[in-house]
Amino acid sequence: MALARRLAHAGQHVTLFEREPQPGGLAAGFRVGDAWLEHFYHHIFRSDRVVIRTIEELGLRSRLLWGNPPTSVLTGGSIHRLDSAASLLRFTPLSLIDRLRTAAAVAYLKLEPSGTRLEGERAGRWLRRWMGEASYRTIWQPLLAGKFGVLAEEIGAPWFWARVHDRSSALGYLRGGFQALYEGLAADTTNHGGRLRFGVEVTGIARGPAGDITVATAGGAERFDRVISTLPTRVTGRLAPQLPAWYRDRFASGTSYGAHCLILALDRPLTGTYWLNISDQGYPFMVLVEHTNFLPAADYGGRHLLYLGNYRPMNDPIYAADTSTLLAEYLPFLARINPAIQARWVTDAWSFHAPFAQPIVTVDYRQQIPPFRTPLPGLFVANMYQVYPHDRGQNYSIALAERLARLLLATPRAADGPLALTA
Repeated sequence: MALARRLAHAGQHVTLFEREPQPGGLAAGFRVGDAWLEHFYHHIFRSDRVVIRTIEELGLRSRLLWGNPPTSVLTGGSIHRLDSAASLLRFTPLSLIDRLRTAAAVAYLKLEPSGTRLEGERAGRWLRRWMGEASYRTIWQPLLAGKFGVLAEEIGAPWFWARVHDRSSALGYLRGGFQALYEGLAADTTNHGGRLRFGVEVTGIARGPAGDITVATAGGAERFDRVISTLPTRVTGRLAPQLPAWYRDRFASGTSYGAHCLILALDRPLTGTYWLNISDQGYPFMVLVEHTNFLPAADYGGRHLLYLGNYRPMNDPIYAADTSTLLAEYLPFLARINPAIQARWVTDAWSFHAPFAQPIVTVDYRQQIPPFRTPLPGLFVANMYQVYPHDRGQNYSIALAERLARLLLATPRAADGPLALTA
């Protein structure tokens, strides 16, 4: 959406194909009362300057709420706040020496301007060496294992650098949901001549003998001068069989996990924290995000909203489980966090999942990042695999779009025939 908007503003003849019925991708939402709620938890940071600027350009600045909702860790059966230097120094599951070592390493990551110095280093090894074994076992190893499973020890240190370096304690959220941002991008693109085709799935991409690119959908085929696929590189490889085998082997073979969230509406709060990382073993979810400990429950008709999130391999049985089954499985674990909870507290429940949501950022990841241009002339790729070492998110997705827009507009055909984006 961000790329379509920039190109439309520049006078390009843009058509966007989106399989879903609305804009937003992994950040899209659904209605809860009078507001939208994302399928997967979202917020932004003070350092997310690109998305903040986009919000302001679309006239949504007045809806951007900033706050410091508490982030905590569940370890040893107890919840401990852990979102600032002061809270780290009070983090009693670690000895004072381990707290100081951890604080020093976090300060280094905050000050280090680039993650390139950590290239080739595994995050787990780096954390053990500089923060200590106790800090790693108590805080970081459970988080890496919760997110990356059996591949946790293969994650590169530059990815961890970005997780610390890029973040602020202040969090931002658009009142009424980030869907307003995506609807704003869509409206602005349309106002500048762009065509948006929601609910249309692309089934094939092929280069013709005349040099044009055909985009096939269930409704037929259309020809374009250039096509940008914002799909995962592996999916692009399936849709465009003319891409050479060497390209697929190098750029389309990386591992990704899917995302899964069970969202509960409760008639009262569950905890006093916003973001709760689960470090204790045995829980069927890796994070608990109590959204209405940041946003007021009144925005959602008095509902107290709770995400229970996971990243799992895309063949995991969790993706086939229905909402009621997941709720029955998760409730006993919620009772460990708050023993007072009863099933009757839950007034509604939803579950959502999406493939290719989390690239597995191994130590050799940089060599797997595709360039914007593919070997098939006229076909470009732009996706979350290219935001490395930063993590996938709204800010870096929009920043990626702006980089590609500059490249496309600098090419000789920038003012000529039609251009398509597939999402």
